Amino acid sequence: MTQQIKYSPEYINHITSEMKDKYIVFFFAGGETEDNKFNVFTGSFIKMMRRILEDDFQFIRRIYFAAPMINVIWALNNAQKPIVNPENNKFINAAYNQIISAHFSSDAQLVLVSSSSGSVVAAQSACFLAEKNIDKTLFVKPFHLVLGASMISPDSELYNKLLQYQQTGIIGTIIHEEIQDEGDTSFGVGGISRAEAYKNALCLMMPFLSKTFKGPSFLNTHPEKGHIHRKRSQSVQKAIDYINIILIKHRLAGEDYMERAKEFVNIEKNNIKNADH
Repeated sequence: MTQQIKYSPEYINHITSEMKDKYIVFFFAGGETEDNKFNVFTGSFIKMMRRILEDDFQFIRRIYFAAPMINVIWALNNAQKPIVNPENNKFINAAYNQIISAHFSSDAQLVLVSSSSGSVVAAQSACFLAEKNIDKTLFVKPFHLVLGASMISPDSELYNKLLQYQQTGIIGTIIHEEIQDEGDTSFGVGGISRAEAYKNALCLMMPFLSKTFKGPSFLNTHPEKGHIHRKRSQSVQKAIDYINIILIKHRLAGEDYMERAKEFVNIEKNNIKNADH
């Protein structure tokens, strides 16, 4: 039987009084995501985070085109450096408007979390948000950024710009390499130029053309023999791993949500164990 979390009225009152508008997490999913259609990881992560953070978790909607391939192409084109005039970009403008319309207080702690091609949208949105908040008119605390299963190269101008914002105190914690899956050859596929991005993408799909990229092909979605990026996108465990890193290890949403996440993760692990028996 699936175990449910039950919180005492006292604990709920504590969460309500002590945490209201202090933390808010925004999630940028991968480019194959629709507003109400998700892969296993994305659907599980959204469901779990809503259980833990309730109204302090928001899924960024209405940013992608209907065709996933167009979204991937957009990400490949924009993974190298900050977009010029981001306010005119469909993806960035839609994400920014959703973030600032979330009705948070000026002392709120914002956290941007992303996965896969969503890492590019999140990174570009972070740059735009940082520029908009240089004078601290939107919020006063540095916001945190999590780039999971990332297409962004650590050597890119885009990533270095994020580090510059971090050094000046506009961005707080950046989690990048730590939240990648071991052996995921799609990490940093965006490279430092568009030419490199497309070369990498081609080699990911056809690794026999490359000495750098090893198989299986990124196109291989087999649940056991497929590419690690595709296998993990169909994994509930990946959602639990994200929560462990973001909320528990790094405590990006504070101590109380860390404790709540711990309790939730323990219950989910027991549920998975029971389902296997």
